Amino acid sequence: MTNLITLAEATGLQTTFSRTFLDESRAILDAIDLDEVERLAAGLAEARHGGGRLFILGVGGSAGHASHAVNDFRKLCGFEAYSPTDNASELTARINDEGWDTCFSNWLAGSRLNARDALLVFSVGGGDREKNVSVNLVRSLELARDRGAAIYGIVGRDGGFTRQVARACVVVPTVNPARVTPHTEGMCALLWHLLVSHPALQMTATKWESL
Repeated sequence: MTNLITLAEATGLQTTFSRTFLDESRAILDAIDLDEVERLAAGLAEARHGGGRLFILGVGGSAGHASHAVNDFRKLCGFEAYSPTDNASELTARINDEGWDTCFSNWLAGSRLNARDALLVFSVGGGDREKNVSVNLVRSLELARDRGAAIYGIVGRDGGFTRQVARACVVVPTVNPARVTPHTEGMCALLWHLLVSHPALQMTATKWESL
């Protein structure tokens, strides 16, 4: 006897998974702390009003989010915004010469991070020095805290070190421990698109909506 299943059976399994994943996404959306989202939006608006820059940090898939978000915060919200992962030459040189743990913090120091600036972290776990996870984020957050820069985050799990030190931190709730990463990264994209569309932040209309 074979273990092959029919196309109809396979399609049924796939449909069930799709429904489950989207049901989990709806549950997460219903559980997100909207007051914390509003605090994050207000804090970013305050930093921009004070002439501060916005530095966005992320590792892995969150690095891709950071790059995209930098574009939108600059173009739509009038921020002077940057991400260290947009300069592969400098990033890899710092990793090679100085090490992974300080590659972001030394970049921020070289950018003269100061008390007018804001730091926004995208991360599944938020960084944890004791578990040796995303220590480069932890070192960056420590530098930002020491220099008085405003710290914000969109993170998953328990929020990690980001949540401990942030002025506002949106924690994506865990509804299924088996899918923390895809849900956190997916919701991160939704939330920063919410922010760049927020009336407290958006200054320029998006292209298709302005035609």
